[in-house]
Amino acid sequence: MYKRLVKITKIKKDQASEEQDIVLVESPMDIIVNSKPLANIICLPNDLKDLAIGFLYSIGLIQKKEDLKTITIEELENKIMVELDDKLELNPKALEINPVSRVIDTTCGISSPWRNLIKEVLDKRDAHFSTGNEIKIKPDFIYTIIKKMQQNTVIFRETGGCHGAAVFDLKGNMLACKEDIGRHNAIDKVIGEMLIKEDNFTKFVLTSTGRLTGDSVLKAVRAGFPILASVSTAIESGIRLAFSHGITLIGFVRGARMNIYAHPNRILL
Repeated sequence: MYKRLVKITKIKKDQASEEQDIVLVESPMDIIVNSKPLANIICLPNDLKDLAIGFLYSIGLIQKKEDLKTITIEELENKIMVELDDKLELNPKALEINPVSRVIDTTCGISSPWRNLIKEVLDKRDAHFSTGNEIKIKPDFIYTIIKKMQQNTVIFRETGGCHGAAVFDLKGNMLACKEDIGRHNAIDKVIGEMLIKEDNFTKFVLTSTGRLTGDSVLKAVRAGFPILASVSTAIESGIRLAFSHGITLIGFVRGARMNIYAHPNRILL
């Protein structure tokens, strides 16, 4: 259960009325990998399998769906139990992170130790996207997919209390859409769903409702999305990462306008 009714006093034009409103319920979920505690994620307790897969992929503990043996959701105990493939070794650095840094809340996103793990994976892969002619899209494409994402983030429309993320192909088809109270969790959820379907994201576009922080851009780089677009603004850390890794970073997509913060060459005018 991730929603509940609460009594509120609503004031409109200086008139007060007693009403019921729907609010979201966040939960702390422990991700246990090979019987070892890995992380505690404060999240909206839905699509938990996708969340776990996306998070493990984002930090580089898995590279493909075949690296997963089993995932079991124990909702009453707030645990996500993951068993990795027998051939895969758990990175010891992930287990050495102190307990405080293992808590991933809904505001600041991942802590520095997790960021360092992701950057190690990117360094090994030399993750940098070509900014040549491989993808060219028009501004209308971006406006359209952002609108589709917003139309399909039904929990936000009902409560106003969460973020959304979605993945689109270059024809504008929405392949996945997820929501969570944390913008980074929503991205992990959508990546987790996509990882089960695909092994190459380089011809897809990632969209978000959240600020384009360094954490969000890191996850996009890790997955291989060449374009990341959001209805919100970009933060300096996200812009810097987008420039260095070759991602087209787009923010403030609202109506028929947008701001391109990095690598505008993919957008045809």
